[in-house]
Amino acid sequence: MDRNGRERGFEEEEAEEKYGELDPNQKAKRERGDEGLMAEELMSVEKIFEAQEVPSWRKQLTVRAFVVSFVLSVLFTFIVMKLNLTTGIIPSLNVSAGLLGFFFVKTWTKFLEKSGFLKQPFTRQENTVIQTCVVASSGIAFSGGFGSYLFGLSQRISKLASADVNDFKNPSLGWIIGFLFIVSFIGLFSVVPLRKIMIIDFKLTYPSGTATSHLINSFHTPRGAKLAKKQVRMLGKFFSFSFLWGFFQWFFTAGDDCGFVNFPTFGLKAYQYKFYFDFSATYVGVGMICPYIINISVLLGGILSWGLMWPLIEKRKGDWYSAELSPSSFHGLQGYKVFVSIALILGDGCYNFVKVLATTLIGLHRQLKKKDVIPVSDASAPSTSDVTFDDKRRTQLFLKDQIPSWFSVGGYVVIAAVSIATLPHIFSQLKWYYILVIYVIAPVLAFCNAYGAGLTDWSLASTYGKLAIFTIGAWAGASHGGVVAGLAACGVMMNIVSTASDLMQDFKTGYMTLSSPRSMFVSQVIGTAMGCVISPCVFWLFYKAFDDLGRPDSTYPAPFATVYRNMALLAVEGFSSLPKNCLTLCYGFFAAAVVINLIRDLSGKKIRQFIPIPMAMAIPFYIGSYFAIDMCLGSLILFVWEKINKAKAEAFAPAVASGLICGDGIWTLPSSILALAGVKPPICMKFLSRTTNGKVDAFLAR
Repeated sequence: MDRNGRERGFEEEEAEEKYGELDPNQKAKRERGDEGLMAEELMSVEKIFEAQEVPSWRKQLTVRAFVVSFVLSVLFTFIVMKLNLTTGIIPSLNVSAGLLGFFFVKTWTKFLEKSGFLKQPFTRQENTVIQTCVVASSGIAFSGGFGSYLFGLSQRISKLASADVNDFKNPSLGWIIGFLFIVSFIGLFSVVPLRKIMIIDFKLTYPSGTATSHLINSFHTPRGAKLAKKQVRMLGKFFSFSFLWGFFQWFFTAGDDCGFVNFPTFGLKAYQYKFYFDFSATYVGVGMICPYIINISVLLGGILSWGLMWPLIEKRKGDWYSAELSPSSFHGLQGYKVFVSIALILGDGCYNFVKVLATTLIGLHRQLKKKDVIPVSDASAPSTSDVTFDDKRRTQLFLKDQIPSWFSVGGYVVIAAVSIATLPHIFSQLKWYYILVIYVIAPVLAFCNAYGAGLTDWSLASTYGKLAIFTIGAWAGASHGGVVAGLAACGVMMNIVSTASDLMQDFKTGYMTLSSPRSMFVSQVIGTAMGCVISPCVFWLFYKAFDDLGRPDSTYPAPFATVYRNMALLAVEGFSSLPKNCLTLCYGFFAAAVVINLIRDLSGKKIRQFIPIPMAMAIPFYIGSYFAIDMCLGSLILFVWEKINKAKAEAFAPAVASGLICGDGIWTLPSSILALAGVKPPICMKFLSRTTNGKVDAFLAR
């Protein structure tokens, strides 16, 4: 009886959160079951906010917004950096950023209001500025290449790849910050003139931007604020648990292979082939956020590679590759692990590149054929009978604060000129004419990426970066530092196309929350500037604190740094460097990735959800599937929760997952400081077989 009563109470609360404070007529409609009539009345978001004054673009940019953005940027940069350097799987953290931004400023304004010092109320426009700034800043941790091309330049990764040790550039805080400031802003100017065409004329959905705007709009209604308060409380609980769990585990990691992270859950033989649960709160949280098919794909990739392929290839030692080679040599088993995963990644990337490009061209063709498409020169809002109140209001305010085209074009040209002049001084192998070619074709690729993201929510920034590796690396050649040139060119290209699509997503969020395009652009610029300093500092902390950073068997293997380095080697040396039969396997897996993607796209929705994703399958090929166990556990928790109470799971699962990720992620800050200070954990907890344990006991007895 009590249990049923509680369930009914939650459902009534959910209804109130869905419809807000209902007047007597609306309550009567709900009692009669007239949901359709109510939905029609409540469909207009802007009707709810009609009485609220929209602040000018300058008032949307507040000091408190940027102070909160800076604090959250540091937090999320640690999280993204940790994910970058462990597996490279980075889930969307938009919900966490929006929720925490709302919570911090709301707490701030409530305190000031009670003190009588509140001058400006907290608006959804200011919330959008915080969201934009935090995502732009923490995004540099990904596009900056700290887990891929930039770390791939280092001598540590160069030695692992058995490459020419002279073809490297070790990380240094000075040149990394300078490089990011040079290349990270130009992408913002490349698509600004197209914002009206993309958002209003073509009405591209930008699913992530739209979802973020709905989240922010909901926070600033009475029903949304009530739910957000509960979500923040839930996030805080799991943040504390995750942080304390990371601290507790640290005590047992005094040596190599010590601690809970090396617990042989399924036995020592399975542990040898990377099948074990490593008690990572981060990846349990990631598993709760990522779609089920991603987690299953990662696990399938681990079973296929570490469960079948590598044990079979290992038996060919002495035939397929020399038995004298070291375990880390890329001419041995390690070469199969890396290059087969590269083949899967390239197959998936090439297929999606062609698919998104075709979708972009077809979409453009259809848009241009429509008779009612507004000319680009027409600055007025569309005026048709079917335009809703929301669309009219949003379009009016979106077009109010223009960003002049001369400013965008001039900014692009000036930054390009500075880059062409300065980048060759940072990377002597990257000639000025390589950079010029990149900047000539980059606006077209940035537009394609931004348009494709608007249609599919899929950014192909890393694919364009790989394209730059192969073209510039092959152009430079091995004798002229093609590896460094290719990886540096990857950084230039990735930063342009990544920031372009991110900015357009932000413009869509701003459009849906009545935030000025100018405030969106300024907050993106400030967030990018923050990221150009915060991300290198966080990476430098990891780099100095962990001497084994980048090693395959370390806590932070940085798998994509090795993958990108070997792509550059492949570009300059060709296929002759591959071990026996590796090229045949690469061809097979490249083709398999294309075929699997094709089957996914041609299948119906019900069948598609059971077909794995090749890109996700490729990740464990190199580092193992231990994190896949964590992610699948996260999926299982979410699945059971949804079966028990779907409404609560949908409301609170993102907050629980974010708490697990944030707590474990922020623990890396004190653990790095302890490592730099030379403070060692007091205990080593190891797991040995009975035979080995007997030998150890006998040795100690002597």
